[in-house]
Amino acid sequence: MKLLIGDKNYSSWSMRPWLLLKHFGIPFEEVLIHLDQPGTTAAIVAHAPQGPGKVPCLIDEAGQASWDSLAIAETLAERFPQHALWPRDAAARAHARSVSAEMHSGFGELRSNMWMNIRASFPGKNATPGALADIARIETIWRDCLDAHGGPFLFGEFSIADAMYAPVAMRFNTWRPTLSATSWAYVERLTALPAVQAWINAARSDTFAIPYQDVCP
Repeated sequence: MKLLIGDKNYSSWSMRPWLLLKHFGIPFEEVLIHLDQPGTTAAIVAHAPQGPGKVPCLIDEAGQASWDSLAIAETLAERFPQHALWPRDAAARAHARSVSAEMHSGFGELRSNMWMNIRASFPGKNATPGALADIARIETIWRDCLDAHGGPFLFGEFSIADAMYAPVAMRFNTWRPTLSATSWAYVERLTALPAVQAWINAARSDTFAIPYQDVCP
């Protein structure tokens, strides 16, 4: 399999399926395509002509492409049932799917105002009312999941739900909003995960830059 991804410093959507593949030890070839370049879309389409020309995109051994991080996660869960990518318990699985879909479709204020830039440090900035409302909802999700399932991750063991929220943890490391002790502890556990550390280290060592994302007004 091949996974097309964007730059590790910026591409929050690419981070999610990459973490799942790395954490669960599923072999794949990484294909890095720089974002925001004149040839970005063409480079993606060259690998996956049936897709929308966006990353991430998973291409299997038969050449079938799956795009969108949540769709890729579902594809991996189907193909590798020996790994508990979703919780085994049906009720927990329904809950995990719900909070993952909420992350997938929501939190636009947080995305717009506190973008992912692992190499940057913007503590206390862009704490708009909308972003803070999104953060409050995320903290509620995290607290409820951790309380219900006992940690250390949202549904006990690391799952798709944690992968969906991992880029949020990266944002919190960069922007340092006010969070509860429970939330910061979860951010720290996610950050320390070996697959997450591998992503962070690659992001920090990369010299490719998107200048407008490296400044905060």
